[in-house]
Amino acid sequence: MKDFRNLEVWKKAHQLTLEVYRATKAFPVDERFGLTSQIRRCTTSIAANIAEGCGRGSNSEFRHYLQMAMGSASELEYHLLLSRDLAYLEEARHAPLHSETIRVKKMLSALLDKVNRDCAVAASGGR
Repeated sequence: MKDFRNLEVWKKAHQLTLEVYRATKAFPVDERFGLTSQIRRCTTSIAANIAEGCGRGSNSEFRHYLQMAMGSASELEYHLLLSRDLAYLEEARHAPLHSETIRVKKMLSALLDKVNRDCAVAASGGR
């Protein structure tokens, strides 16, 4: 079992979640159960899937949850773009959130590559 709090990608995803919550406070009230809720759910899902994967028993299960986190990060990337295009997020607010989302996706990709290599080594009997 891995401690998710020690993973840099989890720390970045958690900080991104906090920033997204702050940014969506200013969204229109009529979006509370629409885009605001959806964007908060997908951003929360990134860090939550990393944490859940750390609590699983194998690298293959960890990989599965990292892949789900990557999907949520891609969903967040789209929702941020939509929020900008609907003028709910100004470009000055969108740009850093988008950059951090891309950073988290790159970190997830690197971690997935490492876990995939570890799974391949384990499958080959450590050769």
